Amino acid sequence: MNKDYFLNRRSCRVYSPDKISEKKIEDIISRAMKAPTCGNMQLYSVIITENSENLKKLASYHYNQPAASTAPVILTICADFNRFTKWCEYRNADAGYNNFHSFITALTDAVIFSQQIVTIAEMEGLASCYLGTVTYNAKEISDFLNLPDLVVPVASISLGYPAEECEKTNRLPMKAILHKEHYRQDNEKTILDFYKEEEENPQNQKFIKENSKENLAQVFAEVKYPREMNEKISNTFTQLLKEKGFI
Repeated sequence: MNKDYFLNRRSCRVYSPDKISEKKIEDIISRAMKAPTCGNMQLYSVIITENSENLKKLASYHYNQPAASTAPVILTICADFNRFTKWCEYRNADAGYNNFHSFITALTDAVIFSQQIVTIAEMEGLASCYLGTVTYNAKEISDFLNLPDLVVPVASISLGYPAEECEKTNRLPMKAILHKEHYRQDNEKTILDFYKEEEENPQNQKFIKENSKENLAQVFAEVKYPREMNEKISNTFTQLLKEKGFI
């Protein structure tokens, strides 16, 4: 395995129109299914969208961001307890999976599976991008994809061949996230030092100026991911979990 892949990987925001063969997509998914899973229950499903009209509609639920609107393929990965529950019922087993804990279990399976897809796809020469907006319009995506009870979209991945060089994203220093034995409570100076490079990044300085903010933290907390938006998405996603029978 090429260790440099992990050091140099980056997300793709704009794709070329080149198609990906069905065989290649299915090969990637087949290999990704070897990912770890809770009790080998395999509590996920993946929906492939590549029809142009369906892609256009699905991209609209991701606000037509280039990573969605230019992609030849979008994979929607779902936390899925529907299939397993039906199997239990067909075998006269008491399936007690209509609860929040079971959603978290299926969510974990689905997220691990999703990252396996990304790693394999990129090692095969494709580019990818997680579409974080999947939770923003989870209800609309769920309806569009005809998701049944106990199935909820939790990750969306666009795949394709890059149309341009993908931009590398900075990361915090490892000491910011690494704790030994117990969680370490860092002081103000230490935490500000962790984010110093990000604050001084020219692109981020541009964002600060464009949004008339004092610093990068304000851009994140008050523009990109504000309280009102977070609370709204929390409410709509919770309602979807109720609708799908998880809570």
